[in-house]
Amino acid sequence: MQRSLLQALLTWKRKSKRKPVLIDGARQTGKTYLLKELFGQHFKQVLHIDFLESPELAEAFQGSLTPEDILSNIELLTGTVFDFQSALLILDEIGECPRAVTALKYFAEKAPHMYVAASGSNIGLLNSFPVGKVEQYNLRPLTFCEFVNASNEPALIKAYEAANNSAAAHSKLFDKLTDYYFTGGMPEAVSIWFNLKDESIIERVQAVSRIHENLISGYIRDFGKYSGKVDAGVIESVFNAIPSQLSSVMDESVKRFKFKHIHERKSRYTELESSITWLAKCRLVLKNYPIEGLPRSPLAAYQKENRLKLFLFDVGLLNHMLGVSYKEIKQQGYEYKGYVAENFVQQELAALGMEPTFSWNDARAEIEFIASDQEGNIIPIEVKSGKRTRARSLHSYINKCHPIKTIKLTGTQDSPATEKQNLVFPLYYAEHMIRKILLTQP
Repeated sequence: MQRSLLQALLTWKRKSKRKPVLIDGARQTGKTYLLKELFGQHFKQVLHIDFLESPELAEAFQGSLTPEDILSNIELLTGTVFDFQSALLILDEIGECPRAVTALKYFAEKAPHMYVAASGSNIGLLNSFPVGKVEQYNLRPLTFCEFVNASNEPALIKAYEAANNSAAAHSKLFDKLTDYYFTGGMPEAVSIWFNLKDESIIERVQAVSRIHENLISGYIRDFGKYSGKVDAGVIESVFNAIPSQLSSVMDESVKRFKFKHIHERKSRYTELESSITWLAKCRLVLKNYPIEGLPRSPLAAYQKENRLKLFLFDVGLLNHMLGVSYKEIKQQGYEYKGYVAENFVQQELAALGMEPTFSWNDARAEIEFIASDQEGNIIPIEVKSGKRTRARSLHSYINKCHPIKTIKLTGTQDSPATEKQNLVFPLYYAEHMIRKILLTQP
């Protein structure tokens, strides 16, 4: 199972001098697998230290924090001699050892020739952090592109990479997209889905559902373990409220997150702010800020913290919490499919570093996403999950804001190849659209 972030790590490896690399991300998104199995195969030696599994190894960071002393201690504690001029040192779950976090600063300053990689699931909760001393990346659940690659279907992968717009490609890719809506991008769920491809669909679905259930239970247990001064019960209430608020969404655009009735005796943003922030720092929720009026760059200057939409970090877990069956997802007849498509696009944007995201509303018109291109132009992105693709809100935005381009993502194949201003893409090509239109230098 390949991960796109591997290319950034290989670029980091080729540098003559480097800061330690730090991989942040929610639990079970594959950080250890990325560093140890995928990246590690590019080194002759790999030393993997997991502070959660082996807390006694924190002794290596007691006393002096000079790289030489730390490495000597590591060799003594592990009983193995390593060539740290060429070996990869992985400090896994580094948040469990605050002294190791501090040590990253000294590795950056005194040993820039070394290959030091750290990872953690609670990086955003750390009280101290070596700002400017690490090269940081966020590992998300698998994107749809990574999901297609994991399918090991060469013809499908080729069609996706070429952004093939034929009827045959659409049939196959939309079918794969609805599979992705069910499984999501958590590596364990994706792995079991493809590993059981020769088994009955009932067995595959049940296996993925068990993984989803275990993941959600694990996250809820973590609320109590890592919440600190934040009320774990309130964190759980906010987490559960994200899918539960869909009862008022139906097949429309996602509405602003409502703070009333989330938790007993707490009904205002100020009372829930710490829990929302905690979930965002742990990469379990994604934020979107609605902008009113004429949007301008930078969009972040116009966001209001108490006016936001919340998305779950993984669409498969979202569908599991909603209780939507695999059959309903494949038939695309359930009432929440618009929200699910929007959550999917939000994930694709976040995976490319566009976080938080922004939306637009004016009277009765709503645009799911607006984003700045490399020249600062604001581009509206309309998301249509089904076959009805009339975009009244998009027309309203065009009349009021006069964008140089518009984008519409739909559940259909039809994409006018000659259209240069009002672009239409199938939903499964969201990442292609983001890279080509928003992230490419002019």
